[in-house]
Amino acid sequence: MSMELLAPAGNMEKLRYAVWYGADAVYAAYRSFGLRAASENFDREQLEQAIGFCHGSGVKIYITVNIFPDQRDLEQLPEFFQMMAALKPDGLIIADLGVLALARRYAPELPIHISTQANVTNYEAAMVLRELGAKRIVLAREMSLADIAALRRKLPADVELEVFSHGAMCVAYSGRCLLSAALTGRSGNRGACAQPCRWNYALAEETRPGQYFPIEEDGRGTYLFNSRDLCLMPYLKELQEAGVASLKIEGRMKSFYYVACVTQAYRRALDDLAAGRPFDPALMDEVRAVSHRDYCTGFLLGDPGPEGQNPLNGGYLRYTDVVAVDAGRPGWVIQKNKFSAGETLWVVAPAQKPRPVRVERLWDEGGLPLESASHAEMPVRLEMELPPHAILRRERREEQRNQNERKA
Repeated sequence: MSMELLAPAGNMEKLRYAVWYGADAVYAAYRSFGLRAASENFDREQLEQAIGFCHGSGVKIYITVNIFPDQRDLEQLPEFFQMMAALKPDGLIIADLGVLALARRYAPELPIHISTQANVTNYEAAMVLRELGAKRIVLAREMSLADIAALRRKLPADVELEVFSHGAMCVAYSGRCLLSAALTGRSGNRGACAQPCRWNYALAEETRPGQYFPIEEDGRGTYLFNSRDLCLMPYLKELQEAGVASLKIEGRMKSFYYVACVTQAYRRALDDLAAGRPFDPALMDEVRAVSHRDYCTGFLLGDPGPEGQNPLNGGYLRYTDVVAVDAGRPGWVIQKNKFSAGETLWVVAPAQKPRPVRVERLWDEGGLPLESASHAEMPVRLEMELPPHAILRRERREEQRNQNERKA
């Protein structure tokens, strides 16, 4: 049985790109109760549109309700779950037992998925949650491939297992971090993390206020808590054999371009796996094309030790820039970054490998020729038609890449 590809949807635009570029399912949040409060998220009307769009495209949609709530939150949740019961998403992603109980009471027909925030790492915990109504467990990110396989062998077949396969990782155990709340008053456990693990730290001595001493001898700074990003794409066969039902891509706060490229890369890798073809290492170029930190395999192959952290690199690597997107009418694009006539760009499109194209001529809406598309969001006509929902990108030159890596 093939694994589900589950992509992030921080807003309607990202949701559409996830669906267009090959997701089997997406996960999204209402304006409250999710762990990405800074994401745009969805109001009721938008959720209704999102669910309709997904179901009309043959794609599932799960709604995150995975904060650790206080009493005020609990008082608002019955009305929220009644709304969910009416909208009929394909599942609810929940971390807290009280929230689970309310979901079962007010939206009993909706499947329950247990969030990774619940840090399920063993059979007994999984079985208790199954007895409480859970249909799927999103496993703790600290589990190895051997741990996942052992758990799958013991669990009944009616419990699905989901793992995070790609994206940002948290320095804290299963993402349950108190650092942001302690330093900024913004709780990561309530969706408002300020990501202090990504900050640059130094040593201070109490009798020398204002003097900061680097902890490492490196001009770029010291990022004591900075995790690498996760990428398990080369290990999809092993994950499938271990009994994983769903692969989750992190990134509701990332760009539509990130969602499109990463979803498409995993889609192609999963399709190759289903067809019996070996993993194509060239697909790694696509997940490197988006803004990312150095990749690692997390805990999949065992304790990563220092390989999971990157104390000398607090920035992002980016090897491409989006210059335009399909405008929804033949031959037209919407400018995202300046590009010029005569440039060679790359076309990224659903169900296609990226390919280079030379943009010989450009025109504005009045039919006048352009030397370059230099105004933000301006419509531009090309001399070619792009596939529906295509993205035009520029490959960064080698010196730009090197400079980007030095800054990171």
